[in-house]
Amino acid sequence: MYMKKPFYLFLFIFLGLGCQNNGADMNPFLIDYDTPYQIPPFEKIKFSHYEPAFEEGMKQHLSEIEKIASNKENPTFENTIAELERAGKTLDKVSSVFFNLLGSNTSDEMDALAMTISPALSAHNDSILLNKVLFARIRTLYDQKIALGLSTEQDRLLNETYKSFVRSGANLSDSDMKRLVDINSSLSTLSVQFDQNVLKETNGFSLIIDNEDELDGLPEEEIRQASLLAESEGHNGKWVFKPTRVSMYPFLTYSTQRELREVLYNSYIQRGDNDNEFDNKSLIVEMLKLRKEKANLMGFNSHADYVLDDTMAKKTSRVDDLLQQIWKPGIARAKSEADEMQSLIKQEGGNFELAAWDWWHYAEKIRQTKYNFSEEEVKPYFSEDRVLKGAFDVASKLFDITFVERNDLPKYRDNIRSFEVLNEQDETIGIFYTDFTLRPNKGGGAWMNTFRSQSKFDGKQIPIVVNVCNFPPENEDGVSLLSFEQVETLFHEFGHGLHGLLSDANYPSLSGTRVTRDYVEFPSQMMENWAREPEVIKTFALHYQTDEPIPDSLLNKISEAGTFNEGFETSEYVAAAHLDMAYHTSIEDIKDIDKFEDDTLGELGLIPQIESRYRSTYFGHIFAGGYSSGYYSYLWTEVLEADAFEPFREKGLFDKETASKLKEYVYASGNTEDLMTQYKKYRGSEPEIEPLLRKRGLD
Repeated sequence: MYMKKPFYLFLFIFLGLGCQNNGADMNPFLIDYDTPYQIPPFEKIKFSHYEPAFEEGMKQHLSEIEKIASNKENPTFENTIAELERAGKTLDKVSSVFFNLLGSNTSDEMDALAMTISPALSAHNDSILLNKVLFARIRTLYDQKIALGLSTEQDRLLNETYKSFVRSGANLSDSDMKRLVDINSSLSTLSVQFDQNVLKETNGFSLIIDNEDELDGLPEEEIRQASLLAESEGHNGKWVFKPTRVSMYPFLTYSTQRELREVLYNSYIQRGDNDNEFDNKSLIVEMLKLRKEKANLMGFNSHADYVLDDTMAKKTSRVDDLLQQIWKPGIARAKSEADEMQSLIKQEGGNFELAAWDWWHYAEKIRQTKYNFSEEEVKPYFSEDRVLKGAFDVASKLFDITFVERNDLPKYRDNIRSFEVLNEQDETIGIFYTDFTLRPNKGGGAWMNTFRSQSKFDGKQIPIVVNVCNFPPENEDGVSLLSFEQVETLFHEFGHGLHGLLSDANYPSLSGTRVTRDYVEFPSQMMENWAREPEVIKTFALHYQTDEPIPDSLLNKISEAGTFNEGFETSEYVAAAHLDMAYHTSIEDIKDIDKFEDDTLGELGLIPQIESRYRSTYFGHIFAGGYSSGYYSYLWTEVLEADAFEPFREKGLFDKETASKLKEYVYASGNTEDLMTQYKKYRGSEPEIEPLLRKRGLD
């Protein structure tokens, strides 16, 4: 669950691949969109349009940059900083569509194109950020900013623009600049290859069951979905399970076949680590080496030092302190949970030690014993459609907005949904897409992206936002049923969506989710709080067949079990965050990825019954998703959101005064002012960690 870093934020130069240019009059990217709200005309876009659009977009963008840099007039905010905000619109159009669909609706030809263009696009980005003439104009303005009489947002934009150029190497020597360009190009290629390898490893494994007895313990719907999956792969009359969370987690939870649980689980954790053409270990070694070299060029000891310099945390010591504060009570709880499961195994007559592939199975048994309910008992009350309406209802009560489904808007697949978002005056403030169903050509996990960011300095430009998830396919009744964890995922990504939709910034570079990594998860995790409140759950938890509301007894059990298995959840997450920091604080070159991972997690004290939430070879957040030295961000922002939700606990879940401040200083403000300053305007003080410990049951 994360706000996936859009690839199209990188600016690129494109190398031709031999596609035919059909001319500007035929290429939808090269003309104004003739669609409602300037939504991309997806049905008109062909693969052959991408190359000429990238090519022309680059040409236009470089021309615009040259005009800004060579301006004979003295630099002003308007003729330099504001003009930079205007530049590259054609490139933004094609990039936003291509890289969004690369993640959510890819194909072999799109994968091949991404591998070819990524290093060249990175080079184009560098050609702008390393332009000395352009940077001289920006630096002149930065040095004079006190005398410029800028607004708070203009001052923020100038600071952020100057910082982005400096952090991109604008002060380097010519030789170091040349090396930096080569490093960025290589990292871009390696990142795309890593991501594609994980997807191919995931799609490439199938646990095929042909003996019905081996389905023992599985719910009927999971068996039906496995049968449909088998048919799609040409295994009629059999059942297939894949190393995806939607397919694997129910199998690990309910299957009584321990050996098969082990096979499927290991297929998941071994992705990218199978010494084959999709192995990611050598890519990681090279990426770590290049990241460290880049950090050194920029004057930092490590990649982590370089990354954290532009975050709220600032220093690795602050990240380490936070992780340790949570790790100690978390691992202690996890050990207690493991002991409880081992006792249950013994009671059942089992003669084996609890292993990682057993955890879900025995955790579910203990949950049923302690709280007398199962995930399967809960799912019928959480249909995807009603949960989404529940999220909309929360946003409406908090922020006075409404979501109106539009079946006439362009979309890139038939099974996604589109909504017009209206404010209290019935003005359209954004377009929201949901792409929720699992499919083979979609990346794993869940994320939010934009097809266009909000701005208003050149007239009102409404945001076009998409939430992408991997929820179960529809059952025989045509309904997708969610686990409670998936309910939280939907609310989480919706929080990211609101961060984009409610944005009220002047400049696109400061709008919506254009904030630091250790802040961007705050608005999304904040929304999860309402998903856990019984008062809210009751509004959307209706049985999909009978419309009966979820029984209070079951709702109480869900609430009572709110911190169940928290030791596991905390430990696997902190282990992954610690592994990320270990990789990127290491001064020595790392050559053996498996050994480094084992040594790091062993020294941390992770117990063998729990794996890191992400093993290195499929840790897309840090090797393909922009969260390197930043996976701790979920915990950092959880401190913010736990503290930020306290006023709603005290004054009411939909207290208007609190909601108004939350909207103004969190969801609408983007990066228009220092982020901690914005938080303190909302809350009145910096956050405290105690609400987080209470929330996790670790106090």
